[in-house]
Amino acid sequence: MKKNVFSFTFPFIICFSFVAAQVSAGEAGVNLTPELAAGKERANKICSNCHGLYGQAVSGGNSVIVPNLTAQQKEYLVARLKNYKSGKIEHPQMSLVAKMLTEQDINNVSAWYSGIEVTVFDPNLGLSN
Repeated sequence: MKKNVFSFTFPFIICFSFVAAQVSAGEAGVNLTPELAAGKERANKICSNCHGLYGQAVSGGNSVIVPNLTAQQKEYLVARLKNYKSGKIEHPQMSLVAKMLTEQDINNVSAWYSGIEVTVFDPNLGLSN
């Protein structure tokens, strides 16, 4: 019997510490590298309607059919977007969206989403004093 190495016991709270600084969507570019600022801006305009600005799917009540992008590997995101753009992977929405992105956009958006860190902690350990 194969055991899942990544099993968690609930309740856990997932907190997101955002790239370089916690900034609101209106403060694009504060404390961010040019690549991350451009990625955040493009993600806000194109990707956030489904995946959320910080990589958490917002459509369909946080639907399982729209993947969360938070903390995915940059290389993985670049490869997927390029495959959607080239038609190697076909998807009704993502193929169209990827065709709207330049190579630089793909790198910037991938850098943005891959740079978001996820922290998981047990509130019972942190809240009991």
